[in-house]
This record gives sequence, structure tokens and C-alpha cells, in this order.
Amino acid sequence: MVKVTLKDGSVREVENGKTILEVAKSIHQGLAKEAIVGVVDGEVKSLSYPIENDCELEILKFEDERARDTYRHTASHIMAQAVKKLFPDVKFGIGPAIDNGFYYDFDMEHRLTDADLAKIEKEMNKIISANLPLERFELPREEAIKYFEELGQNYKVELVQDLPEDAVISFYKQGDFTDLCAGPHVASTGAVKAVKLMSVAGAYWRGSEKNPMLQRIYGTCFPKQKMLDEYIERLEEAKKRDHRKIGKEMDLFAILEEGPGFPFFMPKGMVILNTLESFWREEHAKRGYTEIKTPLILNEQLWRTSGHWDHYKDNMYFTKIDEEDYAIKPMNCPGSMLAYKRKMHSYRDLPVRMGELGQVHRHELSGALHGLMRVRTFTQDDAHIFMLPEQIKEEVIGVVKFIDDIYTMFGFKYHIELSTRPEDSMGTDEEWEAAETGLREAMESVGVPFIINEGDGAFYGPKLDFHLEDCIGRTWQCGTIQLDMQMPQRFDLTYVGSDGEKHRPVMIHRVIFGSIERFIGILTEHFAGRFPLWLAPVQVKVMPIAEKFHPYAESIVQKFKDAGLRVEYDDRNEKIGYKIRQAQLEKTPYMLVVGEKEATEGNISVRSGKEGELGVFNVDEFIAKLQEEIKTKAI
Repeated sequence: MVKVTLKDGSVREVENGKTILEVAKSIHQGLAKEAIVGVVDGEVKSLSYPIENDCELEILKFEDERARDTYRHTASHIMAQAVKKLFPDVKFGIGPAIDNGFYYDFDMEHRLTDADLAKIEKEMNKIISANLPLERFELPREEAIKYFEELGQNYKVELVQDLPEDAVISFYKQGDFTDLCAGPHVASTGAVKAVKLMSVAGAYWRGSEKNPMLQRIYGTCFPKQKMLDEYIERLEEAKKRDHRKIGKEMDLFAILEEGPGFPFFMPKGMVILNTLESFWREEHAKRGYTEIKTPLILNEQLWRTSGHWDHYKDNMYFTKIDEEDYAIKPMNCPGSMLAYKRKMHSYRDLPVRMGELGQVHRHELSGALHGLMRVRTFTQDDAHIFMLPEQIKEEVIGVVKFIDDIYTMFGFKYHIELSTRPEDSMGTDEEWEAAETGLREAMESVGVPFIINEGDGAFYGPKLDFHLEDCIGRTWQCGTIQLDMQMPQRFDLTYVGSDGEKHRPVMIHRVIFGSIERFIGILTEHFAGRFPLWLAPVQVKVMPIAEKFHPYAESIVQKFKDAGLRVEYDDRNEKIGYKIRQAQLEKTPYMLVVGEKEATEGNISVRSGKEGELGVFNVDEFIAKLQEEIKTKAI
């Protein structure tokens, strides 16, 4: 018998050699039915894995990311087997699980079409119905190379050749299909239930333009058809809400071929951007932040001091000035270091909270660019807090509550991840331990649940990442709180303590929107272009029914302008129904119709873009209503 310690701390004795699935059945049949994989002493294993020693065991359902990755990785193998069946001469690249699905890269002469995807999907369902077991076996490196050379699978040969000479190479076999793979996988193809192939795209082998272009098939899968249907429905809704489509329709911004990744903001888009920035300034002033502005271009030595030259150089742009190397800033923090360092600080001055709406530039591959969501220049709503070590907890709590206030106001749910030390990092083990402990204790004090994200911290410190959820369930990483003990050392930042000696401050890097441009993209999709009144580029549109009502309509327009509202006047010689439809397409929050009755009685007929006809209002009362809606930032 062996002892199995479950996630809840309970211990079960099971017969030596029992599989994870058998253990799951002994706990509850429902658990066994939904189980995807197990985690044995921290390693993800197939349900067919035999337990032969005392261990800690966690049984994962599809809801767990590790289970989803395994499930979808198996689906990529099923797809590869189906492609091989239909196109026997195909050469295989790689086929990993990704967010929301999987892909596999193929090299073949035939150009894949949507009709081919339907055939491949049909073949996949046959393989799933066959319920083929996935069997793992190993070969020495040289035998693995010979195996793939005989099959003519040159991409697999290349992958194996990159492995150490003494490596033992693992394979997974299902029916007549075998693939190079580290695993793990679900126990059999039948465990994969509902699959859908989504699209075909080109992808360079190993991401290099010097290599052949392969055909990449993207797909997704779920354990229930209902879950797949709901996912497809969300995708359709996401297409309708695509900020690139809405941004073009509303004339908010443009990405032009003269500047890929460098967005142009049009007048209406600038209203949103400026309104968000004004809001940012107001909220920061309330919380004791001062605002600074640092240069776009600073010299090489600064970026060497900060560590970006060694750790971030591939993402930076460079120039020469007076024969010296300079960099266009990818981050605002080194400039803030200099702003702090320009004068001596006392312990009584701390914390110092410096905010900056700073434009940064980062090199992104052209294939990664996506509207406002992934660009090469953006405005980061940065703040840097310089503090005493004993102020860490209080300041982190303050920022967490600040971010909560902002996200809640927009109606966003969110979750928090604590990202720990990455492989490429600066500093000692003791410094990282102290920083991670500081963030963890602050979160425990606030009482907000958080997830540990191992190895995903910044190179200079651990961080709390805020992932907000939009109205159709997608998550976006926006806010972050990074605790940094490295930059103050590298820049020799000090303060004079109560003992009269110099000491090293600790600092926090933090953003709330993350990127203002990206946040506008998220808001556009979240609200489907129907922004809250306080953010809407045009808040009111006045539409006279006929030319004879123009004088009264113009007086209404002026009243709204005098009240500080953003108003447009549609005096075109068009039918009122057409004008209303046009205003609806432009996502105008309120439409004011002016005709005989309104002009005679001195009122307005109001139509809401969200709720339809609202009825007749007194002009001054309606203006007061809108001003209150703006003041409270109602959503």
C-alpha cells in the first residue's frame, strides 16, 4: 500500500500500482468522470499513470489551466493524425496548446481551405470515436533522429538534433500515428469530446523569416458541446465588438501603413484619451501623487545602469546624438529615478509618489501587432513610489485599493496574480524573498484572493498583476504593482534616516490602465462603442425635423455647449428616421428631436441610444440630469 496525500490534506492508502483514474474513482465517480489529468508531487501526469510511491496527488478538471493545456495538446495530436490520414505526404512542425485552443504547423504542397478544415474535423471525430489510447515510449537521441529521417520528417529531425546528445527522447503513439512529444496527454483520444477547427494562417518555421512558411491550423476543444457552442457564441460577439471595426465606424483612431503599430488618434478618439487622462490626474491628486514628465530619449549609460540594456535591449529602439548612443525609452522608470535623485530626501519626506503619463516605445514583431491592443508606442500611466522598508505593506495596500476603485467604477471584475522571480533576474535570493514576502503579506492583509504565477515577475522584482474581465468573459492584464529593491541600488538612491545616516529606499512601479491606448481598446469592446456618458466623444446630438425648426434647434445646441456638454448638430435635409439611425450607428448616448411641438412648448424629445424613447423633457432639467450622470460617472 502507498499513502496518497490529497489537495485538502487528507491521506488515502491505495494499492501499489493503482492509476490516478482509479484513485479518482475511489474518491467519487463524478470526480473520475470529469478528471482530465493528475498532478503527482508537482508533475502533471496522465490518468493512466500508476502510483507506486507515497506522494501528493491533485486531480484536475478542465477548469484548471494545466488540465486544459493537456487536453488541448492531445487535440493537436488528433488533428495531426487526421491531417496525415488525408494528406499522407505532410511534414509536421509543432503542435502546442495555446490560450483557448491549440494549433499545429504543417508543410504540404496543398493549400488548405475552409472545406479542408471541415474534412479534417470530420476525420478528427472518427479518431475520437475510436478511443485510441495514447501510449508513451522512449528512444535514445540517435535512434530518434534515424526514426524521423526514415519517415522524411525533417522538422522533427531538427528538433531532436537540438536536444543534448545523452537525451532520451519521448514519443506518444495513438493508433497508426506517432509524434515526438514530452507530454503529458489524456489517457485516450475518446477523452476529447467537442472540437472545432477555426482558421488557417501562415507561420514561419521556428518564427524566423529565414525559414520556410508552414500552414498553421488553429482549433479549439471542450469536454462538452455546450461549452464549445458558448465559446463560439462569445467569439461571434467579440467580432461585433472588435475595437478596430468600431474605432473605424466611430472615427476614433487609425493604424496607417506609414506607421504600423503607431496609432493615429482622430478628434473623437482624442476626446476619450484626454478625458481618461484628466480623470487619471484628478484621482492621483486625491491620493497624494505629484506628476512629472521625463524625456523620450536618454543616453546609453542610463539604460546600462537600469539594466534594460542587458535585459530588454531586443525590445528597444536606438539613435545616435553627437556620436553617442541613445535609446528611446521603453519604460518610464529610469527617468523617475533621476527625478528622485536630483535632491536629498529625508525619511520624513517618504513616501514620495510620482506619477507620469509617459509615452514609451517598444519593438514588437509585425505579426504581433493588433489595433490598439498591441502597438509599438503607447502612453503608460506610470507611478513610482519611493518609501521606507516599513511602509511597503501600507503602500501596496493603498495601490491595491486604488486599482479596485478604478476597475469597480468601470464595472470590471478582476483577479490578481502574484508573479515571482524569473530566470533572467537581478538581485540576491534574500532581496527577492523579502520583496515577494512583502507583496504576499500585503495581499493577505487586504483579504483579496490571489493566484501564484511562478517565474513571471519583472527582471528587477516580483509583481502583482491585475487581470480584468470584460462583459463577455475575456480577461485582460492591465494593472500591475511591481516591488523593486534593485533600481534604487543601481541608481544609488538614498534618504537620510532618523539616525542622520543615508539609507536605501524601496520602490514600487505601478500602472492602473497599463497602456491608455490599450485600455481605450478594451473599453471600446467592453461597451461595444456605447461609452458611458462622461467618456462618450459626442454626448448629445440635436436633430431638427425640418428647416423651419433650425433656429430653435440651434438655441438648444448652444445651451448644451454652454453647460459644458459635447453636442453635435445634425441639420442635414434628411428624414428624421435616417438621422436617428445614423446617430445610433455612431453610438450617440442621447438624441434630441426638435419639431413643432417641442419648438412651441420649449421642450425636447429625448431618445436614448441604449433604452430608446425616453419622452419629453424640459431643457434645463435634462441638462441637469446629464450633468449628474457625468459627475457620478454612471455606466
